[in-house]
This record gives sequence, C-alpha cells and structure tokens, in this order.
Amino acid sequence: MNILYIHGLNGSLIPEKREILERYANVEAPSIDYENNPDSIIWLYNQYKDLKIDVVMGSTMGGFAGYYLSKLLQLPALVFNPALAERSVVQNVPDTPETNYDHIHIVIGSKDPVVNPKATLHFLGDLLLQEQSYKISIRHDLEHRIPLDVFEVEVVKFMSDL
Repeated sequence: MNILYIHGLNGSLIPEKREILERYANVEAPSIDYENNPDSIIWLYNQYKDLKIDVVMGSTMGGFAGYYLSKLLQLPALVFNPALAERSVVQNVPDTPETNYDHIHIVIGSKDPVVNPKATLHFLGDLLLQEQSYKISIRHDLEHRIPLDVFEVEVVKFMSDL
C-alpha cells in the first residue's frame, strides 16, 4: 500500500507522523511551494497519476489539495482542517469529478483560528446534492495544528475503515 501525504502551507511531514503512516504503507510526501505554484493540484496529479497510490492524506493547504486530488485520482482521502472555503494563497482548482467513488474523511478542529471550521462546513453543505461520501469528525479539542495523538487516532480510524 502507498500513501500520498500532502503537507500544509510552509510545512512538511514530521518524522513522528511519518512513522505512524509507515505502520500501514509506504509514504510519498513531496515538498510543495504553494506560494509560487498556483497549480499545485495539477502538479501533484501529473506527478502521481501513473504511480500506485492507494490513499491521499493532507493537512490544511494539503487537505485542500488532497480533497481535489482524491477526486482526480479516484482514491479515498483523509484530510485535516482542509482549507476548502478560503486560502491565504491563490490556488487554481481544476475540474474534478463530483465523487471519488469512495469516502473522504474530514477532520475539523472546532477551535481552528486559521481555517474557519464554520466556513468549511458551509462549503461542504453546498455540495450535499453531489454523491460524494463524507465522514466528518468535528474535534472540539483541535485547533489548527494536528497534535501527534490526534493524528494517530484519526489515521487508525481511517485505515480501519478502508
């Protein structure tokens, strides 16, 4: 199994989180410069469309990219605080299918001061007529950054649902 992990704005996959993911699969974690590449989703698609990727994961900007990439690649996804409704950097959203024919598990921190959780839920509410299957976890203990223990719990839940 192979996981494509997409980091957030000016971030990277820390070794402790990589270790958790490597319990389940090989991990691809490319470095992305969102500020200088407004087409990061298409860039990721072109990089990984011909490789054997089984799931997409990401956090914040990586959650935004992972959301759309999962639809382009037709893969299940786990995204943390995805910047779906608004972003601090310009990113082009490519045309994608309405569904990935699997599920997208979205973890939302109710205390996130950077990615507005209400705006994310409103964004998702506007898509209710699409046939995409969602699993939404609203975590009242979660802010913007994803602590290691929360990351592990959500990864374990996601992987057990596959």
